[in-house]
Amino acid sequence: MTGPYDDMLNLPHPTSRRHSRMSRSDRAAQFAPFAALSGHSAALVETARLTERRIELDEDVKAALDLKQQMLMDRIDEHPDVAVTWFQPDGKKDGGRYVTTTGRLKRIDEVERVLVMEDKTTVPLDDVISIDEYSSSDFIELQIKGAVQKPDQ
Repeated sequence: MTGPYDDMLNLPHPTSRRHSRMSRSDRAAQFAPFAALSGHSAALVETARLTERRIELDEDVKAALDLKQQMLMDRIDEHPDVAVTWFQPDGKKDGGRYVTTTGRLKRIDEVERVLVMEDKTTVPLDDVISIDEYSSSDFIELQIKGAVQKPDQ
């Protein structure tokens, strides 16, 4: 039996004089899948990421926070240990998250409207929803339990 291509079956593989042979990995890369929508999966992850809405405080809570702030201002030379819960806005989308920052209070900057901690963390006063004062032993216990978070800087 002879077929129409029998004369070509035993010919040597053609080799170019100008171009070197392509490696197997380079040849395989030609047929590899590619990302037609680069960045699409990252956009989906960002869209799915949840944020919290900012809580609007009523006047009684604002007055209580002002009183705590004034009491801390009177004792600022003692550098009291505080836990401040505040709203940290999200940089990419609406909303944000609530963060509890703990540490020794260094000063309250009323011009910039921020609390400044000894570790140089700043907390915007307008975003604070609670301020609690603790002793050093309470802080250690809170940190061991994992109840305290540092904000993203």
